[in-house]
Amino acid sequence: MTDEIPLSKSERTRGDIIEAAHDLFIQHGFHGTSMRQIATQANLALGGIYNHFASKEDIFREVVLAYHPYHEILPIIANMEYETIADLLHNAATLIDATLTTRPDIFNLMFIEMVEFKSQHLPELFEQILPTVQKILFRFMEAGDVTRAIPIPILMRSFFGTILGYFVTKTVLGENVSPEFRENALHHFIDIYLHGILKTETPT
Repeated sequence: MTDEIPLSKSERTRGDIIEAAHDLFIQHGFHGTSMRQIATQANLALGGIYNHFASKEDIFREVVLAYHPYHEILPIIANMEYETIADLLHNAATLIDATLTTRPDIFNLMFIEMVEFKSQHLPELFEQILPTVQKILFRFMEAGDVTRAIPIPILMRSFFGTILGYFVTKTVLGENVSPEFRENALHHFIDIYLHGILKTETPT
């Protein structure tokens, strides 16, 4: 096993700033967090933070790129064992839900990114994850003609949209709703994604 190259002092400081900013953005929002607060949380003088970042927006960009769960989720999906595409999607949905459930911070970061920055940092994030996304798309292509003639990127986009919709509604509804809103909900979401909501018509 190759030993990891130790981080330089500058790299460690930069990491401390990103971690401190992440925690503060989650607690107080982007506009509610000052550069002075970030510097204090990172145990730096205010002037020291500008040796690494030109602005608070630059720091937020690095937080989004470093903490987005796609880095954790996509490599696992790309290497999952499966027998059918349905199995792959069910397993991927379970993984995504479990990851997002243990990462309540990501919902706040996504909200800040979408509302305050109009998702302007997401194209750069997509460039970073594109090789892994391409690997997942290739697995769909290997499955042959089991799916309808829908562009595979759209299939993937609609899949992640379905899971995000499930997670958002789960978060909004919480645990105090009627059990029928919660029981096997993720399974039903994926079943609807795969088969729709209409019964298959029997030819007359």
